[in-house]
Amino acid sequence: MGLRSFVALPVDKGGTVIRLSFEHAKDTDTDSLTTSAAYGFTATQTLLLGMPYRLSLSEESRQGDVSVLYRHIVWQDDSQSGTDRLGLLGGAIVPTESDRDAAVQAGFVFTHFKNWNEIDIDALYRVGVDNRADSGLYDISWQYRLYPVERPDWGLTQEINTVLELNGRWIQGNNMTHQITAGLQWVHQRLVIEGGIVKDINNDKETRYILSTRFHF
Repeated sequence: MGLRSFVALPVDKGGTVIRLSFEHAKDTDTDSLTTSAAYGFTATQTLLLGMPYRLSLSEESRQGDVSVLYRHIVWQDDSQSGTDRLGLLGGAIVPTESDRDAAVQAGFVFTHFKNWNEIDIDALYRVGVDNRADSGLYDISWQYRLYPVERPDWGLTQEINTVLELNGRWIQGNNMTHQITAGLQWVHQRLVIEGGIVKDINNDKETRYILSTRFHF
């Protein structure tokens, strides 16, 4: 999966993935830590959770709201060299403090994987309840396997991938912020370490750095 989105990750029945993602915004000197989890009910039905936590002491509210998403893979076409799959997303944003309102969210995720390349496309729209503003996002991620050039005929091996993404983040009353993300992934059977640089290409033109670790159980 890509660096900026958790919704494309495949999870086996009964499988669990935990992800810790640290993000530093250079221009505003703010830090945040997002904890994400995925659990596979079946091979096609997955529960996705995400909760950000602001580490910077200058902000009064440090605990973010919880994102709850259910993903249902409605179409999948597998082959010896890869797979294509389409999933529908639905869920809610659950406030962690009484002075914030909830939101309902829905969207989709599409993955094309073949040989050395993987492309993930996802989009979410969030309808705010009461005083919460509507918001939305999209991610288009291309991952290219640098190593190994050829996978072994038997067993699993570690991989190194490059990642290049186009991302968008929007909140009602503001223009959408478009971003470019570039990074690397080291992938093992049970552990993934990945990182990259995010650059806004419009609006405030903020630069961010991301480092994350995934544990697969």
